Amino acid sequence: MFTGSHFSTDADTTTSTSFEIFEGTSALTMATANRFAGSAHAAVAKRGVFSVALSGGTTPKNLYALMAANADLHARIPWPKIHFFFGDERHVAPDQPESNFRMVSEAMFQHLESAPHVHRICGELVDTKEAASRYQSDLQNFFDTPNRTEDGFPKFDLVFLGLGTDGHTASLFPNSPALQENHLWVVANWVAKLEAFRITLTVPAINSAREAIILVAGAPKAQIVSEVLKRAAIPPRYPVQRIMLSNGIKRWMLDSDAASILLKTDPRLLAAKAEQHCDQTRQPVAFCARL
Repeated sequence: MFTGSHFSTDADTTTSTSFEIFEGTSALTMATANRFAGSAHAAVAKRGVFSVALSGGTTPKNLYALMAANADLHARIPWPKIHFFFGDERHVAPDQPESNFRMVSEAMFQHLESAPHVHRICGELVDTKEAASRYQSDLQNFFDTPNRTEDGFPKFDLVFLGLGTDGHTASLFPNSPALQENHLWVVANWVAKLEAFRITLTVPAINSAREAIILVAGAPKAQIVSEVLKRAAIPPRYPVQRIMLSNGIKRWMLDSDAASILLKTDPRLLAAKAEQHCDQTRQPVAFCARL
């Protein structure tokens, strides 16, 4: 059994993709938290601030709770210099159980010594287009400084993303209108299968980030992980396949259950086992390969 694996692509360019696989969700969560702390410190040292877009879901919830509760991690994170944003939100009030803001607040924000810089999406507004417009204005106010935009889009230091069993990420669902948006940063996206609107960052807004972490755990995600990473459809079959950072690194961070099919079938992983590696997550890594 192994505790982690990693391989990367496009190593000599400004855009790359890495895969890191950990034995169990606890190891995955700790590795992700350590990477968050390291990325935050690097950004603050270089630019004086760290901007991160958070995601919803059970796996990120465990991450947020760990960063707030673990004394070592907590001490290493420059909380006053972080601006927290959201990658998407449901069309609900912030006190509702379905709210991503409420989840993050209960898991992390409420446990910090001082009030963090939080930019939430106003999901309680009746008009979801107005909620999207207001959030885009909030983003524009923050990112309207040198080095915070790229090609007219916000340059987040880090964007957290998840992966649904249908291949959606953020609230970019298969066949939904938001996938066709090339100009706006934030949209109200009608999701037919949910019969509901979601407010979400758009593909180009995410793709302008310096770093994106796609955090996936659990056996129910194994099939979609394998499908997404094996298929090279044009246009992409799954929304998450549209996440291709223009000038940054995309990290797949998986537990071994989510990667179980991939580990058995992907020749890149099979060929990588001969090389040992240990990276900045402080987790021992079983193998590394560059493609």
